[in-house]
Amino acid sequence: MKLSHFSFELPDDLLAEHPSENRDESKLMVIHKDTGKIEHKMFKDMIDYFDEDDIMVMNNTKVFPARLYGNKEKTGARIEVFLLRELNEEQRLWDVLVDPARKIRIGNKLYFGDDETLVAEVIDNTTSRGRTLRFLYDGSYNDFRRKLKELGQTPLPKYIKRDVEPEDEDRYQTIYAKHEGAVAAPTAGLHFSRHLLKRLEIKGIKFAELTLHVGLGTFNPVEVEDLSKHKMDSEELIIDEKTTEIVNNAKANKRRICAIGTTAMRGLESAVSSQHTLNTHDGWTNKFIFPPYEFSLATAMITNFHLPKSTLLMMVSAFMGHDLMKKSYKEAILEGYKFYSYGDAMLII
Repeated sequence: MKLSHFSFELPDDLLAEHPSENRDESKLMVIHKDTGKIEHKMFKDMIDYFDEDDIMVMNNTKVFPARLYGNKEKTGARIEVFLLRELNEEQRLWDVLVDPARKIRIGNKLYFGDDETLVAEVIDNTTSRGRTLRFLYDGSYNDFRRKLKELGQTPLPKYIKRDVEPEDEDRYQTIYAKHEGAVAAPTAGLHFSRHLLKRLEIKGIKFAELTLHVGLGTFNPVEVEDLSKHKMDSEELIIDEKTTEIVNNAKANKRRICAIGTTAMRGLESAVSSQHTLNTHDGWTNKFIFPPYEFSLATAMITNFHLPKSTLLMMVSAFMGHDLMKKSYKEAILEGYKFYSYGDAMLII
């Protein structure tokens, strides 16, 4: 398939600027792959589609406050620094994006905070907007990380034009987030409330967790018409023995396995054995899933509504079928579903 197959007109007013008032009361579109039937529900109704011993695979990555604002030495120009990944703990080296990039050259220093106790020196150019920074800070590593958190903001996607608000620190994080390392939330999981998780547990649904630290590469635009030539950025992925046991037992017993989000799905498909079972994994993945693709493990998927021409939309198309995806997205627009990170959800079964 080609990039142009994933183009559609998305009205600006359907991009969600705020989350729903309650996590589990966003809208939910339920799509039946076999029949093409589409239902309109609330998210908390998703429990009705699962039975005892079905499995939900969740990405337990935790978002860290990755967006900082500093001032360039001498000129005082305000510079946005978006932390991507730590390269060296001892030397305090980080891969970052800077904006505006044209002003930031090797050797420049940036000062952060009112007291300017945190300083960063640019030591390399990595891409047009990418830089490697060495942070200079008098204090222990733990103190340094605390300082980054203190100065950092919740990294809301750029399409959200408003300022970060206090509720974002909580709402742009799943309630089951554990392991810090993501610069964007696994947004399908944002719809789960503690009350809903408890109801699922009481019903006998089992949970399996993996960790895929979401990077901005997931959202990089595809710039080639031939999808086979698009390269995904690598993201760290960890799957332990407990999760492999839960998933493989569910598959052996023909239980429903539901991936909560595209990141959970990518994680599962990145660690499939030649026997189509799940392996443990401790490393990285740059897997790009687009049609046609044969999925090995998950038989259901919960995901948000994605942007035109995005890699996330391509994965959804591969899972549910391209024609059904186009039909469901057309209906979502007509019915006023909200799109993207704080938007509504769909359940594909």
